[in-house]
Amino acid sequence: MALATFGVVVLDCPDPRALAGFYAAVLGGTVEADPEDSAWVDLKVPAGPALAFQRAPGHRPPTWPAPDGSQQFHLDLTVADLDAAEKGVLELGARPLDTQDRARTFRVYADPAGHPFCLCAC
Repeated sequence: MALATFGVVVLDCPDPRALAGFYAAVLGGTVEADPEDSAWVDLKVPAGPALAFQRAPGHRPPTWPAPDGSQQFHLDLTVADLDAAEKGVLELGARPLDTQDRARTFRVYADPAGHPFCLCAC
């Protein structure tokens, strides 16, 4: 049984609106942004999953190919029950990264290879 459904691919970047505009030009779709929040922009893609762009202070772009480093991204995985999904991912080998605030609608983990992902009850 699956623990989650695919939510959105989130790309960290210095300028979310600019990067969303680039991908909208490449993929088509609609850029959706809260005028009051410049730190997060969504791109609704006509064919495929949505993309989101999140401001990351001090962002360092990945180097490709990089034998001594890896690419940067994280996945948001939508779940119905954060506690049950957390138990499941931990049993599968995930490591908690930012899970202390139990009032939030998301928690952050690292997969067994160290890639960050969020479980989101949003």
